[in-house]
Amino acid sequence: MADTELLVDGFGRIRETVHEVLDGLTDQELAFRVDSQANSIAWLVWHLTRVQDDHVAAAAGRGQVWLAGWHDRFGLPLDPADTGYGHDADEVADVRATAELLAGYHDATYEQTILFLRGLAEADLATIVDRRWDPPVTMAVRLVSVLADDLQHAGQAAFVRGIVERLG
Repeated sequence: MADTELLVDGFGRIRETVHEVLDGLTDQELAFRVDSQANSIAWLVWHLTRVQDDHVAAAAGRGQVWLAGWHDRFGLPLDPADTGYGHDADEVADVRATAELLAGYHDATYEQTILFLRGLAEADLATIVDRRWDPPVTMAVRLVSVLADDLQHAGQAAFVRGIVERLG
């Protein structure tokens, strides 16, 4: 299996987890927070998708899915460039959305990610995409970083869903 196909598989696993987490949840359940400082399922899914969208679009030299209509659909009181990084408790609470909207945005971002990955050659993975770090970040490192971050947040969302179901 080619390296890019491993990445395709990994991003597919994130998508599966996102759909499993969102399936059948109400808006209230999506907004549930374990305590006032914790992240909600809605925020976690929105954030992991925003990070994937932002970082993959930058690496691919393409526009973000978020900026092509999804920002308007969500109607969040956040800057369009916001990915959720560093959000405080109030900003986390501002991220409210339906399961359908979250899944739609995630699917659109997933499709753009997979289209990009399937167009990569193995040699492209060694391309430097960010020189602000020492050593500079390659395409492979950036994509694995996004994959790892998204998997962690998807797992956190699944954990919160489990709490919601126990309390339900």
